[in-house]
Amino acid sequence: MRNFKAILFFVFLGLFSLVSGQQSISSLEGIFYLDNKPISVKISEGKITKIDRLSSDTGLPEMFIAPGLIDIQINGYMGVDFTGEDLTIEGVRKVTKALWKEGVTSYLPTVITYDHDRYLKNFAVLAEAMKDKEMGWSIPGFHLEGPYISPVQGYRGAHLEKYIRPPDWEEFSKYQKAADNNIKMITVAPEMDGAIPFIQKLTEHEVCVSLGHHNGSSVNIRDAVDAGASLSTHLGNGCANMINRHYNPIWPQLSDDRLSITLIVDGFHLTEEEVRSFYKVKGVQNTILVSDALDLAGLEPGEYVRGERTVLLTPNVIKFPAENVLAGAASPVRICVGNMIRFTGCSLKDAIQMASINPAEHLKLENVGEISPGKLANLILFTIEKNEMVIQKTIVAGNLVYSKD
Repeated sequence: MRNFKAILFFVFLGLFSLVSGQQSISSLEGIFYLDNKPISVKISEGKITKIDRLSSDTGLPEMFIAPGLIDIQINGYMGVDFTGEDLTIEGVRKVTKALWKEGVTSYLPTVITYDHDRYLKNFAVLAEAMKDKEMGWSIPGFHLEGPYISPVQGYRGAHLEKYIRPPDWEEFSKYQKAADNNIKMITVAPEMDGAIPFIQKLTEHEVCVSLGHHNGSSVNIRDAVDAGASLSTHLGNGCANMINRHYNPIWPQLSDDRLSITLIVDGFHLTEEEVRSFYKVKGVQNTILVSDALDLAGLEPGEYVRGERTVLLTPNVIKFPAENVLAGAASPVRICVGNMIRFTGCSLKDAIQMASINPAEHLKLENVGEISPGKLANLILFTIEKNEMVIQKTIVAGNLVYSKD
């Protein structure tokens, strides 16, 4: 792939939005990520109003324009843990601004397995953060990863066993109430007692059900999909280190065309061969890239105590040495985009689709994920340098929220 480097020409209105410190953008130009042709995108009142094709001899710098990245599994960032005891609205703001620098314009704060009171408290904080006029545009909902997952070592990953419990609709309803009905996605183990009727109930209430951290049989998985499960959480991870070569939870999820998958393509959670194989089976339409970043992402490497466990942050990944499993990722999803292109040979267009269009469509986020009139002007401007996306500018709801310059 060609190495595009440039500075994009902007046309500013010179007006300030209602959001303090953010400048409103009326027009921008660059290379359309879909076809490598120059375009001009017009913006008004935070939305895309028009896309004009430009002459190829305009001398426009070769910088790409694409929809902002959408990360539906991010546990925290820059020291802020969405499951942590000290979560605040300012902490959520810190994460949001840090993610803007990485090209993420929408994300689902992900709360992992913990106790009842922590859920009530933290979902209430996140619900308040959604109302914030500065960062609320970037938080369309939340992801609950657990506590209704497998308690078996390996399959539970770094989730603490003592907090894992069977699915309970009444209990979940309390969390949904605390979240102002904004839990959009939940990761569940289909083999847990009561999981199938629980999944059916979730689906009826329009919550996306993803299968993850489980050792479900082919029958469990089929029943879960019949009940409404539509996604597999970070396929190939949240799995024991040693599995039966024939009877394991990976093959049934790969073989069921009704299931889409999320993948952590940071170069450490999955091998290149796994990524290529999963991608060949599911294809562009049914693959979603996620970071699965933990709160330690962005911090200095070293040993940390998080969530009652000691984890090791390396420059690339977070490990849980006590159980010889990975605890989470340290790379933003833009790294996954570049790796996906490198590992599979897919196009930039397809890689962006897996990190923007697909998550938006799967979670029914109708106003984001594409560059088209009427959509929210959530845009990124970037170059590709050494097979890596380098974010130059990030626009959220028509406002410039990050510039590398």
